[in-house]
Order: sequence, then C-alpha cells, then structure tokens
Amino acid sequence: MSLPPTDPRLLALAQSFRTTLRHAVYLSRSMDGDGEITSMQMSTLSMAAEEPLRVSRVAANLGIRVPSATEQIIKLEQAGLVSRQPDPTDSRAVLVKLTDKGRAEWEDAGRRRNERVAALLAHLDDNDRALLAAALPVIGKLSRTA
Repeated sequence: MSLPPTDPRLLALAQSFRTTLRHAVYLSRSMDGDGEITSMQMSTLSMAAEEPLRVSRVAANLGIRVPSATEQIIKLEQAGLVSRQPDPTDSRAVLVKLTDKGRAEWEDAGRRRNERVAALLAHLDDNDRALLAAALPVIGKLSRTA
C-alpha cells in the first residue's frame, strides 16, 4: 500500500474536486421533484439497464448495505420496474434486471433530467461548455479507477 500524497497542490485539488462532486450530487438529487423515481432508484435502474447485476453490486455501487439495497429493489419490483431472478452462476445470489416498464420509466426520467441539465448548460458560454466536455473523460477515468 502506498503512502497518501502530501503534495499541498494535490490535496487542494482533491478538496476542490470532492466539493464539486458533492454539489453535483445535490444538483442530481434536486431533479427528483418532477417524478416518482428518486435519485437512488434512478441509480439502481441505471445500473440494471446495462446488464442484470447482483444485489451486492447494487449495494456496493450505492455505498449502502445489502439490506438497504434489497429494500430499494423490492420497492422497484413492486412498482413493476425491475425483476429479481436467481443468478445462474451462484444459486445463493439474486440478479436484478429491468422490466420493459422499468426501461421505459428509466429512459423517460433520464430524458427529463437531460433536458434540465441542458437548460443549465445553456447558461454557459461556448468556452465553458468546451472545458466541461474536455473534463468529462478525466472524471470518468477517475471513477473507473476508484
């Protein structure tokens, strides 16, 4: 295990990045008002939209415990948005998969959120939008290495 960085510039950048991420999470959560899908449920649907995944993976990705993830998944299942199926590779595990209704709801909620973010981006000038677009691959790279 390596020692944590002590470079003051890296530490300051880390603090600024964490603050920005926190505010981005607040922004994302503020978009929940127009629909019945919460940001946590939207995250769960997004994960399941890519491929069926285990409840333990949902919990890890959301930073919550498996019982809490199971509770969220049960609510989504009762709403007809996901189904739970046995994992064919491990009989002890359960896979979460989007239903057709779940995919339609997820796509609709995503479209509404994209429209809201686009409206915010419209307030930026071309240079700021280009800077943001250039930063996205770097942020993605950090997310995949964490």
